[in-house]
Amino acid sequence: MTLITERSLDVGSGRRWSMLAASTLAQASTAVMAHGPAFLIPALVQQEGLSLAEAGVVAAAPTLGVMLTLVAWGLLTDRRGERLVLLTGLVLTSLAGLAAVVSPGVGWLSLALFLGGAAAASSSAASGRVVVGWFPPRRRGLAMGIRQMAQPVGVGVAAISIAVVADVHGIHAAMWVPTIATALAAVLVFVVVLDPPRPDPREVPSANPYRGSSFLARIHGVSVLLVVPQFVVWTFALVWLVQDRGWSPGAAGALVALAQVGGALGRIAAGQLSDVVGSRMRPLRWVATAAALTMAALGGAAGLDWAVAVPLIILATVVTVADNGLAFTAVAERAGPHWSGRALGIQNTSQFLTSALVPPLGGLAVTHGGYPATFALAALFPMVAIALVPVDQEPALS
Repeated sequence: MTLITERSLDVGSGRRWSMLAASTLAQASTAVMAHGPAFLIPALVQQEGLSLAEAGVVAAAPTLGVMLTLVAWGLLTDRRGERLVLLTGLVLTSLAGLAAVVSPGVGWLSLALFLGGAAAASSSAASGRVVVGWFPPRRRGLAMGIRQMAQPVGVGVAAISIAVVADVHGIHAAMWVPTIATALAAVLVFVVVLDPPRPDPREVPSANPYRGSSFLARIHGVSVLLVVPQFVVWTFALVWLVQDRGWSPGAAGALVALAQVGGALGRIAAGQLSDVVGSRMRPLRWVATAAALTMAALGGAAGLDWAVAVPLIILATVVTVADNGLAFTAVAERAGPHWSGRALGIQNTSQFLTSALVPPLGGLAVTHGGYPATFALAALFPMVAIALVPVDQEPALS
């Protein structure tokens, strides 16, 4: 079911791209709230006297809030529309950030961060649906690829700002960063974003897209499998460069940051490719194949201590994130305007849960088998995903 109707022709190209910019800013600003507290860990240890484990629990509070509310926000988006959900979520996120600024202790700070994450989850489905709803099928891949840059951009902003502000001015002052970012995003959404047109459910039946077809379930499964190599690389690239390759932390951090930029651009390239070939699933299978080959090659090169292992870790960073926009767009397109909020909530929740398991399990694998074996083991997951990609069930773009 397409999300574009004749009414969408009333909105010009400039307005569409403005709404894409607003949606991307909304997602990036909420990413600062959801992922930024991880950069408070050094200050929590030094200034509050917490152990590393205790500081990690505080930093994880917003992630827990996100995971518990993604599907609920998706359901609200299906029922009440994208603009209302975006505005409500951004305002609540900003208020939670303000509560974190004035919180009297670590306990209240943790609660404020949890509520901030719960509110920040609103943008995951709603901002994506604005993009899918206002862009025609042959432009959605590129548009969604741009929107999917928001998360790494938000994490980058948090890395640059939050740790520095916390070190110089304190933990609570650092929480002004997501507070201001989400407040600015709320203003831009209020000015720019319109709900995309959708058929009246009383006139057009909105059947459950999970019934009678395994298409969405297979995409969810593929995305879960492809999250594993992505987070293996994200979690262990820097420490591998330092411990096994003898790099300084500064040099390793710079390389990882550069690779993340490449990953963000890779999402745009994958989306544009899907528009050109008229398919989301064929490029998704190509990405899965490339991820399997790259991770296997990385494991082998790292085990043999070849210099090419370093370029391969960069390539792996780019390849393993390229699937995200393709799967996200396909889920929204197939679920339709009355179910895509819930479907995207399920998609994001399953990926969040999997990504939370990868660091501890990957750490066990590194401890007992080493980095090369862990990289090679991660190649098995995209190998399974290759066969699971529902190319045979994909409808033509229209």
